[in-house]
Amino acid sequence: MDSTPIHTRGYIPHIEVKKLQFVTFRLYDSIPQDVLDYSKVLSEYLSSLQNPTEEDMRKQQEFMRLIDKYEDSGIGQCFLRDPRVAKTVQDALLFFDEKRYSLLEWCIMPNHVHLLLRLYDGYNLSQTIHSLKSYTANEANKILGRQGPFWWREYFDRYIRDNQHYKKVVAYIANNPVKAGLVKEAEDWPWRGTQGRLLV
Repeated sequence: MDSTPIHTRGYIPHIEVKKLQFVTFRLYDSIPQDVLDYSKVLSEYLSSLQNPTEEDMRKQQEFMRLIDKYEDSGIGQCFLRDPRVAKTVQDALLFFDEKRYSLLEWCIMPNHVHLLLRLYDGYNLSQTIHSLKSYTANEANKILGRQGPFWWREYFDRYIRDNQHYKKVVAYIANNPVKAGLVKEAEDWPWRGTQGRLLV
């Protein structure tokens, strides 16, 4: 059995590996409650399995496609549409690049954020994402003159298996604004970027 450390905070199983990881985190109101409830049930079920079947993995993939659909439909207040908020998030991502992680690709959408990164030794994914979310939530709420939750408490993560998977994820992140109908060309979206680093 794989000894890779897996943990959950109730909704989504997370994996801690020193490999490239594709991470998505979302605004607190970007996913309907019934979908969140299903996510919790699915997470608890998958976490209880020692050897998930192909059917189990199919269910997880179907759920991820459902989440993608909600992401791109722009549900919720979409605070990240505000350029001041998007810049705050982007600046925070870039601040820790080459300090806590190597950031390869990112995209800040109206209600969610995609990252492709490799953590450095001494840092784990949950602490890194928590730090980013905590800082940016506080700063965004100041900008917006509001209080209360900003990010959904969970995040989704997948480690990159190989070069083909890497290329697919890079293309997905880069083209997310195009797929969502926000721009015609990926290069036209102001809140995305690549560091031009290669998978090694």
